[in-house]
Amino acid sequence: MEITNVMEYEAIAKEKLPKMVYDYYASGAEDQWTLKENRHAFSRILFRPRILIDVSKIDMSTTVLGYKILMPIMIAPTAMQKMAHPEGEYATARAASAAGTIMTLSSWATSSVEEVASTGPGIRFFQLYVYKDRNVVAQLVRRAERAGFKAIALTVDTPRLGRREADIKNRFTLPPFLTLKNFEGLDLGKMDMTNDSGLASYVAGQIDRSLSWKDVKWLQTITNLPILVKGVITAEDTRLAIQAGAAGIIVSNHGARQLDYVPATIMALEEVVKAAQGRVPVFLDGGVRRGTDVFKALALGASGIFIGRPVVFSLAAEGEAGVRKVLQMLRDEFELTMALSGCRSLKEITRDHIVTDWDQPHPLPPLPSARL
Repeated sequence: MEITNVMEYEAIAKEKLPKMVYDYYASGAEDQWTLKENRHAFSRILFRPRILIDVSKIDMSTTVLGYKILMPIMIAPTAMQKMAHPEGEYATARAASAAGTIMTLSSWATSSVEEVASTGPGIRFFQLYVYKDRNVVAQLVRRAERAGFKAIALTVDTPRLGRREADIKNRFTLPPFLTLKNFEGLDLGKMDMTNDSGLASYVAGQIDRSLSWKDVKWLQTITNLPILVKGVITAEDTRLAIQAGAAGIIVSNHGARQLDYVPATIMALEEVVKAAQGRVPVFLDGGVRRGTDVFKALALGASGIFIGRPVVFSLAAEGEAGVRKVLQMLRDEFELTMALSGCRSLKEITRDHIVTDWDQPHPLPPLPSARL
C-alpha cells in the first residue's frame, strides 16, 4: 500500500513494534486529553487564502540561530530510537541531513553524540536533561560541543516524569541489548526493571527536581552554545526565559506526556509569541502531522516547527527511507499550502492568512469608492 501521508506510518509502526515499545512512543499522560488536543486544535484554525498571486516560485528556506535550512520543519528529540529500528538515531541523522534540516538528538538516545556526528555533515542540536550530578551535565555538554552540535535544547518541563499509564502497565524498560549511549561510561546507561515504569524510576533517581532559572544561567557559564528553552507554554515563563538569556523558545508540552490538561501547543503559541516581542525566535512542537499544520504555526508567529512521533513511527516502518519520506511529504504539503494561500516565502505568511475560532470576526475593510 502506498503511503500518502504522515499519519499512515503510525498503524504500520503499531503492527511492527512490540507493544511495550509502541505504547512508549504513542502514549500520553493520564487521560491523554492533551494528546488528542495537540492534534485536534489545528482543526480550529482555518485559512484565508489570497488568490491570483504568482506562485511559480516558492522559497521555503529559513535560518535558525544563524544556520540556513531548506524548510522550517525540523526533528524534535525523541528518546531510544533503536527500539524502533536497529539504525536508530544514525538513520534519523542521515535523513535530516539529506532534507537540509536540523535534527535534535535526545539525551536519552541509544546512539551517542559522537556516533551521530560520525554519520556525516549536518546541523544538529542536543536536547539536555539536567542530572543531579552536574559534572555529568557539564561533561555531556562539552561532548556535544566537541561533536559539532550547534545548540542546546534544555528540557524544562520534566522535574518528574509524567504519569504514562501504558508504561506502568507494561513495566516499561529499555530492552537489554540497548543502552542510553551518552551515559554508558558513567554507569547511568541502564534502566532497571521495576514494578512501575522503569523510566519513571530512572528519572526519579537521576534527574534534578530542583532545576530552576538560575540553572539556565549556570548552563551559560559552561557553554557558549545558544540555549533553547523547551517546554514553555505561558507568557510569564517566556519573559523569564528571555531574562535568563535563552536564545530561543520551544513551545512544547512534551508531546502531551507530562502534565495532562495543558492546552495544545498550537493554542499556547500566540501567547508566547506576543510575550517574546520578537526578541528571540519561538518554535513549536506537538501534533504537527500535515503541511497545513506547519503553515498555521508560522501564521501564528512560530519561526519553525519540530516533529517527534512521525519520526519514530516512520523509522519503525521503513528505517531511514521512512524518515526521509516523512520530511519530504511534509515539505511537499507545506509548499502546496503556501502556493494555495498565495505565499511565496515564509515572510509572506501572516496572521491574516488564517482565522481561528478564538478570533473576533474579521472586520470588512472599507470598499474602494465606486467611480461610475
